[in-house]
Amino acid sequence: MDKILLVEDSKEIYQMVLQSVSQVAELTWATSIQEAKSVLAQSTFSLMILDVDLPDGNGIEFCSSIQTSHSHIPVFFLTAHLNLSDKVMGFSAGADDYITKPFSPLELRARIEGRIRKSKLHSGQSDLMKWKEIQIRKGQHEVLILENGELKKIDLTSLEFKILLYLASRHGQVVDRDQILNDIWGKDVHVYQRSVDTHVSKLRKKLGEASSVLESIHGSGYKFNPSPAES
Repeated sequence: MDKILLVEDSKEIYQMVLQSVSQVAELTWATSIQEAKSVLAQSTFSLMILDVDLPDGNGIEFCSSIQTSHSHIPVFFLTAHLNLSDKVMGFSAGADDYITKPFSPLELRARIEGRIRKSKLHSGQSDLMKWKEIQIRKGQHEVLILENGELKKIDLTSLEFKILLYLASRHGQVVDRDQILNDIWGKDVHVYQRSVDTHVSKLRKKLGEASSVLESIHGSGYKFNPSPAES
């Protein structure tokens, strides 16, 4: 059975989430960031549900801080923060979904099942995506670029990795900005198209000599256009 970590200090919310997921996953409850860190060090999880306001810190900052070590764990925010700016910050920190309180246990369960199913589908596919200038290891959330004739690992944020993997999975296709916004940030999060350009620009800088794999299509969007892998 899949394991889910809930980081939430309200017992009432814990009971509601438990009711929602008990048939599909084993739920572990942490009431603080410190407790969540301890649990994450000892167990692996298929998904984490995270509140923003916690007794010992901010959930968005916590989400951002674990993207290097636990970026493979999908994160759902479950919070009373309704502002658009909070949603944008949540997705920018690496969240996969943002659900506001009060919430429907049935909807929460459906979203969780859908995300876990998607993760398993991806894990069952080939883990390595390889071209001449760049390699993407999906399971490890690692990106290696060819620099001075040698492969070098680069550090990307969770959002940068998602954008790169999203475009690489559609290599050769022109993907418009609205499609990227809807599929990565979500249709109910109204982010300006300029945000896509900003993140792609930062991504290009980190890609260095391999930055040419991200091609700008004037007036439309972007295309992942690498050189074929050498045999």
